[in-house]
Order: sequence, then structure tokens, then C-alpha cells
Amino acid sequence: MKRYLIIICAAFSIACTTRKETVTGETKKPSVPQKVFTKNVLAKSQTSLQYIEQFKEIAVAEMIKSGIPASITLAQGLLESASGNSVLAVQANNHFGIKCNSTWTGPTILQDDDSAGECFRMYANAEESYRDHTEFLKRTRYLSLYQLERNDYKGWAYGLKRAGYATNPKYAQLLIDLIERYSLDQYDKAEFSINAQVRREEKVIDEIVKEEPQKQNIEPEKTALAMKIYEVKTGDTLYIISKRFGLSVDDVKILNSLQGNDLKPGQLLLVSK
Repeated sequence: MKRYLIIICAAFSIACTTRKETVTGETKKPSVPQKVFTKNVLAKSQTSLQYIEQFKEIAVAEMIKSGIPASITLAQGLLESASGNSVLAVQANNHFGIKCNSTWTGPTILQDDDSAGECFRMYANAEESYRDHTEFLKRTRYLSLYQLERNDYKGWAYGLKRAGYATNPKYAQLLIDLIERYSLDQYDKAEFSINAQVRREEKVIDEIVKEEPQKQNIEPEKTALAMKIYEVKTGDTLYIISKRFGLSVDDVKILNSLQGNDLKPGQLLLVSK
């Protein structure tokens, strides 16, 4: 499959490890925002187990089409939407923090993020958000991941980190911890044969080759995910950690899909909304 990388870089004169930030040509303005939020108040409306049960079939369907392990998609959804309790998930069905860009003309929502009042996409339902997440990952910098077996969640977790999906060096391990805590790999299905895997790889890679020029000409829908991740020390409690990072105990539990209060040294916790 290395020939695809050579074709892409040579044909479109792009660096395979960088993202083009500028906008070229005529751009369209997103629609008037439906809602504006300045704080990310977690809804506490559903548990992680409920979230998994609700969206596992969508994640599996996207895996069959693209090769992205369902476990990876579910773990990212749990993390990025706080198990469906974030403002973006509740108010906009946006589970992966995908922003507006010059091609998006659908409904929008404004939410403070890296800057005040950033524009995020609003979806009619969560399934649309999951499909958009798959499209977001169909880029040259993630291309090598599609050559992995679709039940290789560890390869995908570390590959996403290497490709710049998230800035925190512990992001991959956080995904793996979630996958193994909830046995999300049970939803990953290996291809029936090597030939089936090759056909899927070539189909997705051909789509990336075809669509990349258009995606390179617009600003990215998402910057690298910035997360504060804390490693639990001996003597830490949820209360101590929550106070240290200006969160409530419930926030820490929701952000990390925790069902109880028990912690163990070395455990990784997300401590930013």
C-alpha cells in the first residue's frame, strides 16, 4: 500500500504529516447559530454503559464501512462527549467536537473552546455525528491506520496519537484503558479473509486519494485534541483530584466513565472538559 502514499504526496504536493490551515477559493458561511453556550456543564443524564449500549451498533456499522475499530470509535465518543453528557452532545448531537468550516451550511452551535464562541456543527441525530467522524478520519495523515486489521485497537490508538489527533502523550493509553475496562473490543470484528481486508483497504484508500484535494483546500474541522490527563498517585481520592483541577466529583466520574469511587495508582484520568 506504500504506493498510495507516493501517489498522494506527488500528485497533490502536500506534506503527509501536516494539515493545511488556509482557505482558498470562494467560501460559504455557516448558518446562523441555533444556540450559544459559554460553559460546558455536564448533563449527568446517562451512564457510560448506557452510552455504549445506545451507540455500539452505529460504531459497528461505521467499522464495517471504513475499517475503524468500533472499540476506538466508542472510546473516543465516551471521552469526547463525556458519555453523551457534554453540551455539544446534548444540544447538538455532536459527539466528537467537529467544528464548522467553509463548506458547512447546516445548523450550528457556538461553544467556548480554544477561543470564545467557536462554531460547531449541529446534527439531526447522533448517527450523523458518527458518520462525520468517520469522514474526518479519512485523511492522508491517518492513511496507514487503514492498513491495520480492524480489530487492532491498540495499533489504532497509538497510530492516532502519532498522527497528531491529540496532543497529550497519554491519549493512546487512555483510549486503551477505556476499551479494556468496558471490553469494547468485543464489538471489533476481524475481516473474513485477507482478500476482504485488502478490498476494504483499497476502497477506503481510493476514497482518501479522491477526496483529499478538496479537504486540503478548506480549513480543518478540528484542531488536535487537547486534554489534561492526570495519573493517579497513592493517597489520591476523587475529591482531592476534583479540587485540584476545579471540577466536581461528579464531573470527574462522568468525564472518565467511572461507575464507582475506587481509584488505583497509575490510573489515568481526564481532568478537563
